[in-house]
Parts: sequence; C-alpha cells; structure tokens
Amino acid sequence: MRILHISDCYLPRLGGIEVQVADLVAMQTRAGHEVEVATATPGEAIAGVHRIVARMPFDLPVHPFGVGHLLRLMAERRPDVVHVHAGAVSPFAWMGARAAARLGLPLVVTVHSMWDPVTRAVYRALREGYGWRSWGLVGTAVSEAAARPIRRIAGRGVPVRVVSNGLDISGWRPSGDPRRAPADEPVHVVAVGRLAPRKQPVRLLRMLRAAGGRARLRVTIVGDGPARASMERYLGRHGMTGWVSMPGRYDRERIRALLGEADVFVAPAPRESFGLAALEARSAGVPVVARSQSGVADFVRPGKEGLLGRSFGELVAALVRLARDRELRERIALHNRDTEPVSCTWPAVLEGFDACYDLARSRAAGRAGRRRQGRRSTT
Repeated sequence: MRILHISDCYLPRLGGIEVQVADLVAMQTRAGHEVEVATATPGEAIAGVHRIVARMPFDLPVHPFGVGHLLRLMAERRPDVVHVHAGAVSPFAWMGARAAARLGLPLVVTVHSMWDPVTRAVYRALREGYGWRSWGLVGTAVSEAAARPIRRIAGRGVPVRVVSNGLDISGWRPSGDPRRAPADEPVHVVAVGRLAPRKQPVRLLRMLRAAGGRARLRVTIVGDGPARASMERYLGRHGMTGWVSMPGRYDRERIRALLGEADVFVAPAPRESFGLAALEARSAGVPVVARSQSGVADFVRPGKEGLLGRSFGELVAALVRLARDRELRERIALHNRDTEPVSCTWPAVLEGFDACYDLARSRAAGRAGRRRQGRRSTT
C-alpha cells in the first residue's frame, strides 16, 4: 500500500508527534508498505520525505500555499491513503486533509493531543466554515480520553477510532531481578517529560511537596523546557533541592537506566492525551501514578499497573500509599514486569491503522460512487 503521511513537524525536530510518526513510518516500511512523508519542517534531505518549506517567523512549520503544493504532490504520487497527523493546532496537516478531500483520496486523520475547551470551539467553528465532516475522513485518537471530545464535535458521520501510540516493548523490558530498595532508603520517584506550562510541572512539584510531608521520597525529574526556571525557583523557595533533582534531558538509554532504579513513576498532567513516558515506565516494571481522566488510564488500571486519581488530593494520596506500602508497590512492579500492554505494541498499532485505511478506502469509494450517480442523474 502507498501511504503518504502529512505532519507539520517531523525530524530533525524531536517531540512526541515527530518521534511517533517517524517510528510509524519505519514500522510500516518494514511491513512492506511504500511510505512517504510531507512536512513543513526544514532539514536535510531524507529519502521519501518531501519538505514543503517557506520562510516564516520563528521558523513556524507552515506554508501559506501548502494546499497547492500538497495537491500537486498527491496528484503525482497517487497514494492509496493519506494519513494526516494533527496536534491541537496543525495548519499544515489540515491543509493536507483539505487537499486529500479535494482529490477524493482515502483520508485518515490522527489527533495526537487532547482537545481542551478552546480547541473544541475552534474545531466546531471550522466544522461549520469548512465542512470537514463531509470530507469522508476516518478519525483516530491515541486514547479513549482523547477520542471523547473529538467524537462530540465530529458527530455520528465521522468514525473516530482509538489506535494507541506504538512502543517497542522489548526495548523497555527489565532484565535481572526486580529492584528491592533497602527499607531505610527513601522511595525513588521519577517523572519524565517536557517542562512546558501545559504539562503543569509546578503542580507536579506541589504534589511532591505534599506527599513528601507524609513519606520519605527521593525524586528525579528528567526533561527540559520553558517552565524549568519557575520549577527551580519553587524548589528553592520551599527547601526541596535536597531531595528533588532536575538533571535535564536524557536520551532513551539513560531513561531506561533511570527506570531500573525507580520505585514509582508519576505522570499527573490532566490533559495527557496518551503518556508515552508513562507507558515506557509501565513496560519497564515501574508502578505508575497518573490522572484517571488522562490517556494513561488506557494502560494503567488502579491496583494493577499503578494507581489513578481524579483530583490533586487523590494523586497525593496515591503516591503516599505506594511510598508507604512496600508490598503493594512490589506486587504492581512484578505484574508490570510479567505482563505486556498488548494494545500499545507495534503489531497491534499497525493492525489498527490498516483497519482504518480499509475503512477510509471504502468511504472514499462510496463518495466517488455517489458523485458519479449524481452526475448521471443530472444529465
């Protein structure tokens, strides 16, 4: 099958969408598909990657005439399916969706983010202004939590399926015996992610401070971003620098090593559409504490792979409980080591997208048939 992926951002930029799309391209290529990418991200030439780039302020990944360029690319390449990858705001990706709809090509749109109230209002307005519900697209979201608001806006005429992000689980499986920390040591809590305001990292520190007053903790927060300075000020102001460290960004190998030393992983962001870092921790055998309203709930069940909370207080209580209850912590860790989150493995993800592609092709064929029937009835 000839697949054209369209994404505002792509390698060499590194982020959740960029890495996930690149991994998906590699896995589909390995499965025998002919896969290409169109992106507005500048960078070195890569085989199969079409960079449609314009000079924009702040190097924004968008092209003012992207629809025309993408129409020409699709007419030339004639993909069997166009797979668009969108975040909260992805103008270039949606240009690709418009171009595919104009040409009557099978169209799948994956939304990688959680639609907040403002985003929902924007897409509701675009629904009326551009009529994207009539394009025959098949929608996918990375979790049930992310899919629910999309389904409410899209309505019954647009199928929205859940296809998880993919992870090479074998690369995160722990080796050797399970960690058993000495009883006199603090419980090692780890968090990994971009330190961006939308992730509410200072709220994470408030949670750790509240839990640290009720349990002995040692915390490592891996990542970097614009919220780092405010986090460092908070740590200094509340005397937390002695037990909370922020070593910066780690590569995958160092994260794997860190998870091997972790007792608990925390992912408390309320608008986490999926939670790839939490999935990596769960696959490495670490109990996870996360929001029950987030995408993490798709692969973390309370008392099985970790503990979930709906509120700030419930998250604090969950972390304190795991820190104090060594037996519970070790039981969850053993379960995570011995079981695999099947829906997040690459074979399951590829199978899910193949089904979406088949549905998109069927819908495109149906639309084409109705257009032909309409033209005959007018002559």
